[in-house]
Amino acid sequence: MGNKVTDILGSASAIAKGMGVTFKEMMSPTVTEDYPDGPAMLQERYRGKHELQRDANGMEKCVACFLCAAACPVNCIYIEAEENQDQKRISGGERYASVYNIDYSRCIFCGYCVEACPTDAITHGHDFELASYNTSTLVMRKEDMLVPFPPKK
Repeated sequence: MGNKVTDILGSASAIAKGMGVTFKEMMSPTVTEDYPDGPAMLQERYRGKHELQRDANGMEKCVACFLCAAACPVNCIYIEAEENQDQKRISGGERYASVYNIDYSRCIFCGYCVEACPTDAITHGHDFELASYNTSTLVMRKEDMLVPFPPKK
């Protein structure tokens, strides 16, 4: 009989504790964003659409080393490399990525590609509106991800 009394008292105290938390949260202000009507507030560490960076001279940082594609657990990165010419240099290395595609229908935004890049050529941006009804529009090409030339001073 003593066990039933302690069980009932324990249950009652657990319910009272839970209701106390509930009532406390009911009185606190809501933390809802007005996203479609107002700007979205993203954390600095947010992993959005990838960006291919340029160096200070405006050349592409990607040297087509394929480390990002090798680190990708879902194989959503496709790269084709070409050699730089003396007359026309695209990147600072010997090679550059003539084709750089990321399939966002497969990407899980894990960040392994960013960590693997030795030249910091690929980073996560803050663009998050990538939804589409057509999966063919989810393949982003180099031209879609490459940041624009730095503004001239």
